[in-house]
Amino acid sequence: MQASTDDRAFNLSTWLVDRHVTEGRGDVVAVRTGGRSHTYADVREQVERVATGLRALGVRPEERVAMAMLDSMEFVATFLGAMKIGAIPVLTNPLLPGRDLGVIIADSRARVLVISQERIASLDEIRAGAPEVTDVVSTEAWDAFTADGNDGAPYDTWFDSPGFWLCTSGTTGRPKLAMHTHGDVKATYDTYATQVLGITAEDRCFSVGPMFHAYGLGNSLTFPFAAGASTVLEPTRPPTPQLVADIVTTEQPTLFFCIPTFLAALTNSELPDDTFASVRYGVSAAESLPAETFTRFLERFGVTILDGIGSTELLHIFVSNRPDAHRPGTSGLPVPGYDARIVDPDGNDVADDEPGQLMMRGESSASGYWCRSEQSRATFEGEWTRTGDLYTRSHDGYFTYLGRADDMLRVGGEWVSPAEVESTLIEHSAVLEAAVVGERDADDILRPIAFVIPAPEAAVDGDELTAWCRDRLAGYKRPKRYEIVDELPKTATGKIQRYKLRTG
Repeated sequence: MQASTDDRAFNLSTWLVDRHVTEGRGDVVAVRTGGRSHTYADVREQVERVATGLRALGVRPEERVAMAMLDSMEFVATFLGAMKIGAIPVLTNPLLPGRDLGVIIADSRARVLVISQERIASLDEIRAGAPEVTDVVSTEAWDAFTADGNDGAPYDTWFDSPGFWLCTSGTTGRPKLAMHTHGDVKATYDTYATQVLGITAEDRCFSVGPMFHAYGLGNSLTFPFAAGASTVLEPTRPPTPQLVADIVTTEQPTLFFCIPTFLAALTNSELPDDTFASVRYGVSAAESLPAETFTRFLERFGVTILDGIGSTELLHIFVSNRPDAHRPGTSGLPVPGYDARIVDPDGNDVADDEPGQLMMRGESSASGYWCRSEQSRATFEGEWTRTGDLYTRSHDGYFTYLGRADDMLRVGGEWVSPAEVESTLIEHSAVLEAAVVGERDADDILRPIAFVIPAPEAAVDGDELTAWCRDRLAGYKRPKRYEIVDELPKTATGKIQRYKLRTG
């Protein structure tokens, strides 16, 4: 192990876990899962055992350790154990088909794979696609892997040391690996977690979004651990409203992290109105939260939802509504510690209320995409990160989401925001969810069309929706036809995959 007296010395694993134990908080509950409690002292022991197991497999600093894991204590220990020894955990969506996981893992050049036993049936396909994997650790054999816990000493990493890689959500079908450092997590804690959420050691966090994604990783692991708080983990994917309600009423979280489509499902369920009585604030991200969904949830459950926008590239939320400043239908204000610009195609700042692409500057920005030089140069422009999201900014500084740059529709020479049309449709009582894409008609003219999921026990009538939109949207923005569907294609984090709707 190298020796260092560099004042940049920082190991995320020791900061998130060991710090609490050495400062006398080892008996505080860090994790609740499956009805069991794990203290910070317990977590440290598990992390050290995983660190020992990885070293025994020959894992060296800055080598990748691929993870295909459901939310669990094993996930926490693997992520932190790898970082403790200076290795790089590569988080993947465990629910992907094995062939897709194989492509991502092969791209990372990982030699070791840690996998949840629930996904072990995919292993042959994974290994076929990732032939460089030499060692596989399943949670089914966890006791054997973690049997010896005497070599968990941390590697001397720095704030800027390679930390962990996150796979982009793949709304376009082309996932990339965003590279984050040890210090990036502390940057998100010092900004969003403390200055927007006001998280403390007394909080208990529960997230519908999974930990393999940037949003869920902060919600369920890095934010509560940084504050010395508790987190509630549930491996079941996808969750149901009743399962979430059972967890909330049993575990009594104070911070509840969700996504817009699931908030809509909760609102339209038969859950008791006091289900979320323990929650002081809800948080929404991944997709824009329609004002109607915000209002329905607040009126039904009495909980204010703080909608915001984040990204894999910037690790967590960087524009957000706040407890003392929230405006439904917007993403809110830049989080303290982040700077925002809205620019035209030439990179010039646009005026208030004019649409443009959102660019962000903050210390949590990834250092780039692994082995994607061209895409890295297009996204990371010096201190600024190009988000790919189109926004407007009001005169008093609130940011409103229009859609992804590649989702915007050019209709009759005018730009149409799918998010605006979708929000208008969701305001109708018969509509639970909606997705808008472009379709060319017989004259090769691009027109908006809408895919609509009806609300429970509701019937959706296309003519009625046409009349509804006529009173609320300009003619070129109105859908020309409606497809009634049972579900919309989404990523595991709830983002609508519009490219799949466009391709049928």
